[in-house]
Amino acid sequence: MSSATIPGSSQARAEKRSVTLVSVASALAMTALKATVGLLTGSLGVLSDAAHSALDLIGAMLTFLSVRVSDRPADWDHPYGHAKVENISAFVETGLMAASAVWIAGEAISRILFHPVALRYSIWPFLVMGGSIVVDLWRSRRLSKVARRYRSEALEADALHFASDIWTSVAVIVGLCASWLGTVERVAWLRYADPAAALVVSAMILILGWRLAWRAVGALTDAVSPELHTKMLEEVRRTHGVLSIDQARVRRSGSAYFADVTLSLPRQLTFQRTEELVREATAAVQRVLPDADVVIHTVPRSTVAESLFDKVRAVAARNNVLLHDVSIESFTDGLHVEQHIEVKETMPLLEAHRFVYGLEQQIRRELPQVGSVLTHIESEPATIEAPVRIEQDRRIEERLRDAAANVPGVVDIHEISVDRVGERLHVTCHCTLPDAMEMRRVHESITELENRFKLDCPEVDRVLIHPEPASDNQHRQ
Repeated sequence: MSSATIPGSSQARAEKRSVTLVSVASALAMTALKATVGLLTGSLGVLSDAAHSALDLIGAMLTFLSVRVSDRPADWDHPYGHAKVENISAFVETGLMAASAVWIAGEAISRILFHPVALRYSIWPFLVMGGSIVVDLWRSRRLSKVARRYRSEALEADALHFASDIWTSVAVIVGLCASWLGTVERVAWLRYADPAAALVVSAMILILGWRLAWRAVGALTDAVSPELHTKMLEEVRRTHGVLSIDQARVRRSGSAYFADVTLSLPRQLTFQRTEELVREATAAVQRVLPDADVVIHTVPRSTVAESLFDKVRAVAARNNVLLHDVSIESFTDGLHVEQHIEVKETMPLLEAHRFVYGLEQQIRRELPQVGSVLTHIESEPATIEAPVRIEQDRRIEERLRDAAANVPGVVDIHEISVDRVGERLHVTCHCTLPDAMEMRRVHESITELENRFKLDCPEVDRVLIHPEPASDNQHRQ
């Protein structure tokens, strides 16, 4: 959608105000002409149509004012904007239409049953009503075009109103012709054609008013088309990764839609992946409701496909701790879980022990098949230390290479560095392994290499080994 067709843009506001001003001017001119001709000829049909045009004038003025107010941006008092003012305007207009229809019907029945009025025939009523048809056709089309472009309820109601005026004008012309023909041919019952035409006009006003009132009430009570709601749900369900839609609410304010959706997502998803799914679901809603203001809530859920490892990690994630090296073994009395958890290095042992005990209890409650849980507590560094680079120690490097030579599967090691952090020695290196080796075997090989090296060099505090596939090895000699 270009900026020129965005409902809240400056061009949209200017075009909507321009078309409503033209509508006000047209309604004023047609009301004055019809009232004058109706009074001169005594035609109730023309007078009823003049009353209808007077309502058009009031409605056009209400539309003009409502468009000015509804285009105001959202504020603290109206967080959803002011667009519902258009719906209030349309509802008020239906009340005026109903009152006018009742007055016209009462006057028509009075003329038919009690006080017949002789008409004074001239060409002017026909000219005025013909001109009214042309004007109503022109302004209804223009209003409808702008209403569709900017999805304006008030302009659409005005366009529909003026389109109906064409048929009321046709009914008045038919009534005048029939009444004139009855006078010429001396057909007594045709003298009631003019008030009968007024009754037709009254009925059409009531029917139109009911339709507008129904739509206005629907908009004011946040009614949304079931088909539109269903289509939006179907589009969101197509988003890969969404388990279910727990709740979906849509409301409309003027031309703008607001959607509030709650989605169930797999609980093992990362924050980044969850954010991606939220963006995809938002785009799905906006494919059905263009430019909608969408708010999506996410609820983590367990899935049937969730493994025991995923369930254990979910408990740790719920407690906001880092978990690694999880292993699960099956014994006759149940499953045994072993895990490594990192806590802050400044946390006292008693507090860390209580925290881990609570975590283990949660795992047992969520996984009744687990008989025992053993947790290795590790400290998570809270400070960033600056390592001091020292010259490579040939003895340490040689012992690392000797250890690697005795580990099956290791092709070579390279980029060995030895750093001193405080009083501790840290060794890092890159280890080349076969491309097809499974990650389980990769982990076993690296662990074996680390254990062999530390047995030979106990002064080394930490060893970090980065595995690389053989096809990527640029350092192989």
